[in-house]
Amino acid sequence: MDKPPQPALAATYFDGVSARPQAVMLHIDATHLRISGAGIDRAVSLSELQWPERTRHGVRVAHLQAGGSVQSADNQAWDAWRTRHGLRDAWVVRMQQSWPWVMASLATLVLLVVVLQRWGLPALAGAVVAATPHSVDRALGEATLQAIDSQLMQPSQLPASEQARLGAAFARAVASLPASQVPPWQLVFRKSRIGPNAFALPGGTMVMTDELVQRVGADEQVITGVLAHELSHVQHRHGLRMLVQVTVLGSLAGAVLGDFSSVLASVPVLLGHASYSREAEREADAGALRLLKAAAISPLVMVTLFDKLEQDRRKEDPSPAATKANEHWLGIAFASHPPDAARVQFFRTAATQP
Repeated sequence: MDKPPQPALAATYFDGVSARPQAVMLHIDATHLRISGAGIDRAVSLSELQWPERTRHGVRVAHLQAGGSVQSADNQAWDAWRTRHGLRDAWVVRMQQSWPWVMASLATLVLLVVVLQRWGLPALAGAVVAATPHSVDRALGEATLQAIDSQLMQPSQLPASEQARLGAAFARAVASLPASQVPPWQLVFRKSRIGPNAFALPGGTMVMTDELVQRVGADEQVITGVLAHELSHVQHRHGLRMLVQVTVLGSLAGAVLGDFSSVLASVPVLLGHASYSREAEREADAGALRLLKAAAISPLVMVTLFDKLEQDRRKEDPSPAATKANEHWLGIAFASHPPDAARVQFFRTAATQP
């Protein structure tokens, strides 16, 4: 018994030679697409057809390998006609046309970004830093100090005797540690254009601002605690690690946005305003605690530091909203941020332990 004829589809045919559209009917048998109309009778093997990815809007089209195309503005009729003949979109196209698949793909992408940022990028940065000679840290630190001196800092106005006193106090504390645990370091003082601050540059240069010294009343034990924290950043090479991570992220952003120059241009400021990850801050706090205990200095000096910075911040902006907005972001000596309660508790607890 003969099979009933398959439904035909009204379409528009372009022969690939002229721009004149021609009304045709499309028929599909087992192996061919047949195009018939006024003066047209063409059979094209299904293997010679190209079906572009369909979109929600716009005409449906099939390209003929030998030239020309057939089109239909009736999307629903075209899709139903193809489905009846077992012609389905590729699985990627079906996924793109499905909201559940789109949302699942988006969720997967977000998860991959989080995993990369939380574990992948730090692991990569650690491996790169471990393979990088320390001479790179020193060269980078010297170049960065020159850059921030021109952009962010002015010569210190502290008396030379005061600078020497604070430097000597820290040197005595450092001497209580085994030499193998002490990286090369040097301390410099600067008058800051960015307020009370202290930070360590790659290679061991630690910058202490006049404003921070004044905020803590030039208390040499508090200053020693701050510098102990920064020395731990030096020991763990956090500055270089942060730079590697920023560079990798900048490279990815540059690949997407086409501009990497702004990242390179901001390197000195990034290092000058080093805002490390929570893990890096915990490592630096632990290092500071080891030095303070070795030097027989109470860990409560760090609580004093945070308390003074918090008091100053409240004077500048006492609103609860400002406190809430900043409560999780504290570099060791950014007076514009309140103390992290967990870090304060860390030093309080350490002070009660032998």
